[in-house]
Amino acid sequence: MSALRLLSSAARRAPSALAQQRRGYAEAADKINLSFVLPHQALYTSTDVVQVNAPAAAGDMGILANHVPSIEPLRPGVVEVIESGNASKKWFVSGGFANVHPGNKLTINVIEAAPLDSFSPEATLQAVRANLQEALKVATGNGSEEDKMEARIEADVYEALQHALGSK
Repeated sequence: MSALRLLSSAARRAPSALAQQRRGYAEAADKINLSFVLPHQALYTSTDVVQVNAPAAAGDMGILANHVPSIEPLRPGVVEVIESGNASKKWFVSGGFANVHPGNKLTINVIEAAPLDSFSPEATLQAVRANLQEALKVATGNGSEEDKMEARIEADVYEALQHALGSK
């Protein structure tokens, strides 16, 4: 029992020492340096922005200045870039990677990206639904495993695009 008292006594003293080491939230005035690139085009090149929201494979993530360094695979979805003055731009991406580097640097590499406002919601939503149904039919059909996997990936992209257009 004396070991338990020793541990609880140490635990009561520890929070004040740990409080100085705790990482806080990013300051609103801080910026993150963004490079957002496709194989054929750079959308942002070392541009200071306030925040980037990205569809990471593990879940949606908001990236601010002083974010912990990481490499995140991106699933199909919307990348939102919030610039100074709360102006934001949104792109639909089919997938890629987000690399958060030390020193407030973020690199997003994607194969395809299209501005979300370039989609006509009414006409595009009908085409997306039709293509989604076709992809799901192939994915659950009797084709080869390769065809089924390609159709499942295609269906994932159409589902994400349908969601993005519905919340636009």
